[in-house]
Amino acid sequence: MQLMNFLRTYKNYDPAAKSLIEIALLYPGPKAVLLHRVAHFFYQLRLYFVARFIAEFNRWITGIEIHPGAKIGARLVIDHGMGVVIGETAEVGDDCIIFHGVTLGGVKFSPEKRHPTLGHKVLIGAGAKILGPINLGDGCRIGANSVVTKDLPAGMTWVGMNGKT
Repeated sequence: MQLMNFLRTYKNYDPAAKSLIEIALLYPGPKAVLLHRVAHFFYQLRLYFVARFIAEFNRWITGIEIHPGAKIGARLVIDHGMGVVIGETAEVGDDCIIFHGVTLGGVKFSPEKRHPTLGHKVLIGAGAKILGPINLGDGCRIGANSVVTKDLPAGMTWVGMNGKT
């Protein structure tokens, strides 16, 4: 039932989608999220090699790189996902939308929380870079090619390099 709900989210979001089977088989975003969930399961069991192997396969077939340690909420939509990178300690809330070329990246090399945390219903435009252990509140909207390196409160819209709202 959760799978059907997940696929319906894509169908409701994308007017070009003609059927749930089309979404399940031909859209890279749902495949990437579902394979990530399998990889994350093995990661939690500390079977890191298996988890990374699945993540590598995922990247190879979808062009979307999600570290198996990342925590992904329900109904994440990755639209035209080529080039999306989600780091190990990233956390993504429910009902978020991420477009192609987005990076949820780190700015440190130490083994601590170093990637962003996204609240629920966050939208991140194509090519945006969200960097460091920062928090984006619920309902934030990040414009295409923006760079965000500081916490944003709920409902904030951020556009560009210097964050014009």
